[in-house]
Amino acid sequence: MKKILALFILPIFLIGCSSENENLYYSSQDFDSNTTGNYYEPIAGGDNYNEIVENPFINTTDEHISTFSIDADGASYANVRRFLQQDNQLPVKDAVRTEELINYFELDYEFNEAQHPIDLNGEVSECPWNEGNKLIRIGIKGEPIVGELPPSNFVFLIDVSGSMSSSDKLELLKEGFNLFVDEMDATDRVAIVTYAGSAGVVLQSTPGTQKQTIRNAINSLGSGGSTAGAQGIITAYEIAQANLIPDGNNRIIIGTDGDFNVGPSSQDELVELIEEKRDLGIFITVLGVGRGNLNDGALEQIANNGNGTYEYIDNLKQLQKVFIYDYDKFYTVAKDVKVQVEFNPANVEAYRLIGYENRVLENEDFEDDTKDAGEIGANQNITALYEIVPTGNVDYRNVPTFSIDFRYKEPDSDVSVPLNLEIYDEGNVFAQSTDFMKFTASVASFALLLRDSEYKGTSSYGDVIQWFDTSNLTDPHGFKQEFRQLIQKAESL
Repeated sequence: MKKILALFILPIFLIGCSSENENLYYSSQDFDSNTTGNYYEPIAGGDNYNEIVENPFINTTDEHISTFSIDADGASYANVRRFLQQDNQLPVKDAVRTEELINYFELDYEFNEAQHPIDLNGEVSECPWNEGNKLIRIGIKGEPIVGELPPSNFVFLIDVSGSMSSSDKLELLKEGFNLFVDEMDATDRVAIVTYAGSAGVVLQSTPGTQKQTIRNAINSLGSGGSTAGAQGIITAYEIAQANLIPDGNNRIIIGTDGDFNVGPSSQDELVELIEEKRDLGIFITVLGVGRGNLNDGALEQIANNGNGTYEYIDNLKQLQKVFIYDYDKFYTVAKDVKVQVEFNPANVEAYRLIGYENRVLENEDFEDDTKDAGEIGANQNITALYEIVPTGNVDYRNVPTFSIDFRYKEPDSDVSVPLNLEIYDEGNVFAQSTDFMKFTASVASFALLLRDSEYKGTSSYGDVIQWFDTSNLTDPHGFKQEFRQLIQKAESL
């Protein structure tokens, strides 16, 4: 039976580069693309990560408007967790995408919006790691689905090349897809496409009533050969189009380490391919697995540029999160969600967007409906934080610190809809802020420490634990308490 109430929703392996891990290497190389930036070229089987250059402080006298696309990915957090728990080492700096650590967690933002599929909230408090500065939290909530979920047309696109042979890759994905089948209803359909040296159709689109047939196809998969990922993507879209459900949920779920090496295989070529497909009304979920040759950079960009989200699978509990607890995330309620923040120069001297480095947009992109942006799933929460330098204006309480304009599209629309939110600075110290602020600030500070960021301020892992302990949010599956353990582990390393 389909769930009557929406499940709450949300979520890389990176290489070490030290004398203690001499079998794993990476090197930087310029990559000339507006969408992908710099990337790391693997050496001796190393993993691939895009370079992250942190957003700087910007003076409001130079530019008082900041524009970015939301990001619903959670891959970076799961990959960081694997570094700490399984590898017993701190993650490589560019493994840490701050927004993905924050947005991994369910925050129970309220949804009270009657006319739009997203609801908005925000607040201002002191910045706990930089005395004198302040922190802004912007929250977005996707509309929960009440009643039965819409019928779905799924295509599993599964990498079965030789690089997928280890137990933490194909076998782990097969466990996850079997869990996914349990969530399917009679109105849902799924096809299975695999790719190695070429793409093949293992299972034609099959109704959810034939669960054993679907499981048999999943369990029969084995690995071997090279990786023609682009051809697999093309075939998956062809099948998804052939079985398209108007007004339904049409989605391709890709499981791979991203080690593409046959046909179009560079990050640039794959992004170009996925951009050609994103207007077909078909969304994607990218699941990254394994290490040693994980092409995290390409997988994240495929998701970012293809109306999709990116998750990393490091263990069985993460499979349960993605395929069961966060099942509603597979149902997009709003696409191309953009945020434009206008800071009041009377109150704000300078500002810095924390994270979202590869999601920053030009201001003119905000009203350009041809410019792609991020998606939000049913009942999903998205958070963005800004650190600001206040001007010292004594009248700051009487004028908005900033106003936020949002634009989104309905899943089947090409025309964006505007929304607006104004936030006033109530003069709250950090201890007076909401549990949402305390928790997200602790996650953001954790990320800054892992990156050894120049913006980490006076924070320490001990401070992060203290801030975390002052928050009191629901934690039905234990992921927030697990985060506390990761802080302690990072401190010990």
